Amino acid sequence: MSIAHEESILGTEAVDALFAQARTANAFTGEVTDAQAEAIYELAKFGPTAFNSQPLRVTYVRKGDARDRLVQHLAPGNQDKTRLAPLVAILSFDADWHEQWETFLPAATRGKARYDADAELRVQTGRDNAHLQAGYFILAVRALGFAAGPMTGADFAGIDAEFFPAGDRKAFLVVNIGKPADDAWGPAKPKLAYEDVAEII
Repeated sequence: MSIAHEESILGTEAVDALFAQARTANAFTGEVTDAQAEAIYELAKFGPTAFNSQPLRVTYVRKGDARDRLVQHLAPGNQDKTRLAPLVAILSFDADWHEQWETFLPAATRGKARYDADAELRVQTGRDNAHLQAGYFILAVRALGFAAGPMTGADFAGIDAEFFPAGDRKAFLVVNIGKPADDAWGPAKPKLAYEDVAEII
């Protein structure tokens, strides 16, 4: 048992499902219901972000025409597994996320003026916090017993033009979701050791 298991307030099974034994899946089986897709977001939304901003937007893509339109914008190595996955999520961020300030931070609405005045800062903040939320999204997928296959190998400008032509959303990640198939895993990839990446000062 690792120190992570020993120190966690979660049981060993939960630690393994979320972190220690969880891996990126490349082949999937089963189905993901609409209720389960909703539950993924309902868990992911609780993760912390800067001043409770919530710029992440999720577009679930079922099999059919919409899936075909998505697959054409993916790198060749990502196309077949995405075409066959039970459910696929396009994660994007709302470029005008600040317009909902009164909803997510009603006690401090004066902060919105800074983002009204600075489009570059607005996009950067939206992008950064949506990436943070994407991590919570993947953990939520795992918490519900599914495997996630996140991918950045895609023409995201093409995805934006295809799915978000109004220009109000910017895609940055595609996530395949489902139960892992028997051949879902490639060889385990090594992770950097604590002493290689962390220090206490």
